[in-house]
Amino acid sequence: MVVEAEIVKLRKFQEFLRTEDKLVFQDLLNQCKLYAPYASTMVSTIKEVPLLFSMLFGQHKKIIELEKKILMLETLATKTETTFSAGIITVLSSSCIEAPLILASF
Repeated sequence: MVVEAEIVKLRKFQEFLRTEDKLVFQDLLNQCKLYAPYASTMVSTIKEVPLLFSMLFGQHKKIIELEKKILMLETLATKTETTFSAGIITVLSSSCIEAPLILASF
């Protein structure tokens, strides 16, 4: 199969990478294997194009997933911050007569 033959060639590159980079490269090759059957439907005279496209697609998919997680965490942090701020104002305003002075000092 073309995918396996090309991955064998790419492994020579992997041999010269640092240990932590080898893990990253292995993940890239896994993306290649994962989406290669779909990319093989592409018509290309250059046999590496479908492999590169499958790698690119896998990385783009990961980026989108991470963007969604970041947005979710930012939304959660904003809600938590708003709730915390509202709680402080409630506690300060219900504490005693000195509350307006405390709020004014902020």
